[in-house]
Amino acid sequence: MVIGDGILTPAMSVLSATGGIKVDHPKMSNDVVVLVAVIILVGLFSMQHYGTDKVGWLFAPIVLLWFLLIGGIGIFNIWKYDSTVLRAFSPVYIYRYFRRGGRDGWTSLGGIMLSITGTEALFADLAHFPVSAVQVAFTLVVFPCLLLAYSGQAAYLMKNKEHVSDAFYRSIPDSIYWPVFIVATAAAVVASQATISATFSIIKQALALGCFPRVKVVHTSKKFLGQIYIPDINWILMILCISVTAGFRNQSQIGNAYGTAVVIVMLVTTLLMVLIMLLVWRCHWIIVLIFTTLSLLVELTYFSAVLFKVDQGGWVPLVIAAAFLVIMYVWHYGTVKRYEFEMHSKVSMAWILGLGPSLGLVRVPGIGLVYTELASGVPHIFSHFITNLPAIHSVVVFVCVKYLPVYTVPEEERFLVKRIGPKNFHIFRCVARYGYKDLHKKDEDFEKKLFDNLFMFVRLESMMEGCSDSDEYSLYNQQTDRSRDFLLNGNSNTTSTNVDLTISSVDSIVPAAKSPLQTNNTVRSSGQHSNQTETDELEFLNNCRDAGVVHIMGNTVVRARRDSKFYKKIAVDYIYAFLRKICRENSVIFNVPHESLLNVGQIFYV
Repeated sequence: MVIGDGILTPAMSVLSATGGIKVDHPKMSNDVVVLVAVIILVGLFSMQHYGTDKVGWLFAPIVLLWFLLIGGIGIFNIWKYDSTVLRAFSPVYIYRYFRRGGRDGWTSLGGIMLSITGTEALFADLAHFPVSAVQVAFTLVVFPCLLLAYSGQAAYLMKNKEHVSDAFYRSIPDSIYWPVFIVATAAAVVASQATISATFSIIKQALALGCFPRVKVVHTSKKFLGQIYIPDINWILMILCISVTAGFRNQSQIGNAYGTAVVIVMLVTTLLMVLIMLLVWRCHWIIVLIFTTLSLLVELTYFSAVLFKVDQGGWVPLVIAAAFLVIMYVWHYGTVKRYEFEMHSKVSMAWILGLGPSLGLVRVPGIGLVYTELASGVPHIFSHFITNLPAIHSVVVFVCVKYLPVYTVPEEERFLVKRIGPKNFHIFRCVARYGYKDLHKKDEDFEKKLFDNLFMFVRLESMMEGCSDSDEYSLYNQQTDRSRDFLLNGNSNTTSTNVDLTISSVDSIVPAAKSPLQTNNTVRSSGQHSNQTETDELEFLNNCRDAGVVHIMGNTVVRARRDSKFYKKIAVDYIYAFLRKICRENSVIFNVPHESLLNVGQIFYV
């Protein structure tokens, strides 16, 4: 629904703003208004690649000027036409309104809903603003200015009932009409920009949670992590937005669609907030009940009203939401099935150990990075590869990139390294972890940091084997000053922050702590032996890296079984296959050069 809001908000806001042209020129065709709105929308979406950081520096002044203008115009109209409209703040009048209007009065709430929609778009992506800024802005600026603006329009309509269809522009004094029109158009662009940015943010988070096909995500700001740009989604939003604007051609039906989307978003947000209050904040059940009752009382009232508008344009956000829901569900289903296949078909360690140090093949110079979604075990792609080719690289690293359901993973905790099998096998596992707000390093830093952490692991592993627990290292995952200095001086390209994250990975292979009765000579000779072993392995790894790095990726094709239901065949064989075809390849995401990429294909049926 929020994605649908990102389509409807620009259409509604820009078309409403440009409608002021026709008020000043009544004989102008509606086609001209639509054409102007489409031109503004194309310009708005074309600016997105510059990022909010570049185009947003005018947002705050424009929004502030806009609210001050509509508030000032409202005060002017109240003073000029009829100040008695302020009595409408009494709840008695809404009771009389419903008693007099009956069902028509109730269904009119769907239109009344539009008086508050749009204000939430100003802060749609809350990651850009602190909580205090939102609270102060809504309390001291947005809310009072909206009350004054609509009260002023009511006062104007008391004397000019024939202008009810375009009361806002009619109520503007002639001397400031065009300046207000320009500010209104600029404010519509601001609100549209906010919802577009929020759509990008939601797509990014859904992508990180495996609920959306892989798309290119560009971070447009070095200061603010939440400011992103997704080219594919941007152009899809533009096409859909222009289609809605040109298709409906009037504000009424777009308004019905817009109101439906916003009400459902508010309703779902309240239900999710209940879960947060219960499970995260652990609020008392009485507070949760009061909040839920008061919120749902208002929102369900408006929701029941917009249901009458479904056939008058309200179906649009429902269709958009359903389309995105199908895409997200099918993609998530296919992704989960692929992961389950890899989990069930992974190779046991006994099979690897039975092959011997050479894995039963020729070990050629170089490092093979085998990408897999498994954080444990040997993936089926590896056995599929070595049973069809007679050679494997001297060093094999299973690389697993995981997106965790957390905001961000600190850089010092990003890589986890572990050895698989004996040392002479030279097989490792590296798990790279990212939060849903983290940007995967698409440049050479990823490979560089991977090898830095691999070398750090070998150095740390050797140090733990060559020193006593009371001297160089604490068994409770804490470094001593001497061990930290050793690591820093031994490798200037790595930092001490990378050490703690590999400690837990090697706990299972650390030998038992040496007895305190050992002599210093024993410790010294053991340390010298481990240092020599460490130097030999680091030199071996460096030589293999110089010989070449090959990225081995699996290309698993998912197919529905022949006895599957027809809807499952459509979802898997057509929709999921189409999404896999148009989405970004893993090789592009990991920035793997084509000359060092090796795809291993396999098919499985679900």
